[in-house]
Amino acid sequence: MAEYEFMTVDVFTARRFGGNPLAVILDARGLDHAAMQSIAAEFGYPETTFVLPPDNPQHHAKVRIFTPRAELGFAGHPNIGTGFVLAQRSEAVPEHFTFEEKSGLVRVHLERGLQGKVTGARVAAPHSLELGIHVPEEVLAACVGLRPEDLLLVAHPPIVASVGLKFVIAEVSGLETLRRASPDLAAIRAAAKRFPEAGEGFPVLLYTKLDDDATRLSVRAFAPLLGVWEDAATGSANAALAALLTSLAPGDELALTYEISQGSEMGRPSRIVARAHKSADGPVLASVSGDCTPVMQGRLEV
Repeated sequence: MAEYEFMTVDVFTARRFGGNPLAVILDARGLDHAAMQSIAAEFGYPETTFVLPPDNPQHHAKVRIFTPRAELGFAGHPNIGTGFVLAQRSEAVPEHFTFEEKSGLVRVHLERGLQGKVTGARVAAPHSLELGIHVPEEVLAACVGLRPEDLLLVAHPPIVASVGLKFVIAEVSGLETLRRASPDLAAIRAAAKRFPEAGEGFPVLLYTKLDDDATRLSVRAFAPLLGVWEDAATGSANAALAALLTSLAPGDELALTYEISQGSEMGRPSRIVARAHKSADGPVLASVSGDCTPVMQGRLEV
């Protein structure tokens, strides 16, 4: 029976037991896909990462990301948390890590606080903004337990957006509406079957502006078909949201920073900083950053 060392970390928070938990298997050599999926299900966290030697020695690691039910090509909080954990274990901490992932190469820039101590990380999305189908508002509303009139359609209809992982993104009419949202599993299953181009498992991100400020947002994210009923902090979705909103903002050359809160309804408040940039003749690029807090370490037997 083999032993594997793990560490857990709370991501997008400066305090323990807030933010989004992540388990990191530090050396996953010898584990096949089925074993990784079983370990992720055992932890039960929104994601678990498995660190492997890179195919290209110029990169730092190959990283595989699993929810309790499926493998993902990219996600924000697992990259930030894995970068933070590897920095804790490195004798010579680099300025950034380059990870090989299913969605492509991901660069994780380490962020430092007082006396140069690593406090978190920033990750650039592996792809520029890609927009997909519009989802009918009555379909999206049914999936999250709201009425069609609870959705705001002025800026955009419910739309599929991605910078590495697809999400259905919709604006709601305010904080009270956001707090009322609750996934309807049957409706989500039906929508996932009807709109397969909306992404595996039909993941949804709802948002509202705070104090009518387009750069201060509160969000909630649901992906029950992927084993995540609600997510406390969703880096990839918030990067897509920042890119989407920046693409719609006036001006051809623009860089915006968004302060995003998530997870309060779950008792795990998270703070995410998302940045996006667009130019007149180029793609819309995005990144997310946040603090991390170590929680546990140990060994598991497989």
